Amino acid sequence: MNRDEIYAKLTEIFKENLDLDEIELTDTTTADDVEGWDSLAHIGLIAAIEQEFGFRFAMKEVVNLHNVGEMVDLILQKIG
Repeated sequence: MNRDEIYAKLTEIFKENLDLDEIELTDTTTADDVEGWDSLAHIGLIAAIEQEFGFRFAMKEVVNLHNVGEMVDLILQKIG
């Protein structure tokens, strides 16, 4: 799986979990850039990402993510 495929899956997860019609995720996208992405929504996003990709994040991994690009990098690392 490559970055583009991960971004496609993440886009669908974000749209579904945040009830958005459209969203464009980039490496620099943060919670401040996305309507509805608050701390509670973040938990749902992480759970949906874990389910979609079939792995679990460690808590320290999640708290160290600063933007979507870092999330994609971590997903790539976890799926090998």
